[in-house]
Amino acid sequence: MDTPLIFWIVFNLFVLLMLALDLGVFHRKTHEVSLREALTWTFVWISLALVFNALIYFWRGQQQALEFFTGYLVEKALSVDNIFVFVMIFTYFQIPSKYQHKVLFWGILGALIMRVIFIFAGVALIEKFHFTIYIFGALLIYTGYKMFSHANVKINPEKNPVIIFFRKYMPVTQHLHEDRFFTRVDGKRFAAPLFLVLLLIETTDLIFAVDSIPAILAITQDQFIVYTSNVFAILGLRSLYFALAGIIDRFWLLSYGLAIVLVFVGLKMVLVDVYKIPIELSLIFIATVIAASIILSFRIPKPSDKNK
Repeated sequence: MDTPLIFWIVFNLFVLLMLALDLGVFHRKTHEVSLREALTWTFVWISLALVFNALIYFWRGQQQALEFFTGYLVEKALSVDNIFVFVMIFTYFQIPSKYQHKVLFWGILGALIMRVIFIFAGVALIEKFHFTIYIFGALLIYTGYKMFSHANVKINPEKNPVIIFFRKYMPVTQHLHEDRFFTRVDGKRFAAPLFLVLLLIETTDLIFAVDSIPAILAITQDQFIVYTSNVFAILGLRSLYFALAGIIDRFWLLSYGLAIVLVFVGLKMVLVDVYKIPIELSLIFIATVIAASIILSFRIPKPSDKNK
């Protein structure tokens, strides 16, 4: 179903308005985001997504509403995996909490742009070359398999090719310069470590997008549904990060749950011409796996904790 251009314009104006309010009003001054503030904004973004989901229901019908909600749920769950990496990056560079919001704001703004490109390219490929749906499905199954080794993931910025390339052409200061990305030392322009963190956040999201976009394309190829569910999940990522950063390690089984979800949606794509799994069944399975992995994370001690 083609979505009229006016709806695209209105939705993107809404997104720009929310981003302007976020940075220009609520976070004009650099400050440490409190748990209460993070939880409030997390509630706001989830509520807005659910309100939009209701609008989809009355506008497009139950099928599209279920597709939006399922896509949003998958993207939201996968965004939690991003938080694991964000915590490691900020810890490695010893970035104070009060500067982290600015990095995530610009990082997520870049992520939105990259997701738009990935979404339209992915949908176009599937529409023009149907066999690519099998490639996307195989990629998701492989990613799900690899995700079981999530606990062994390490962040080593010094070996990151993007960071190495950047350092080759731009000098970087040893210390932070408050919340600035660039500064001048003896009249010469330097990048601050905060900009390296932004680069890592952007490249990390690019890697995650390779997984998350095919995942939602397994649920629907409706560009408007794919785009809006992605945007709502990403816009709520910053507040979710500050709400969960301190306890993210407790969700130690979530990566395994996400691995199962990715394998499931990968199989859904691979089997699309043999058996089309109903969206209702997909939603129930995905929601059950994610909920179970979160609950079991709190009920079953992490192996490393048992040895303490």
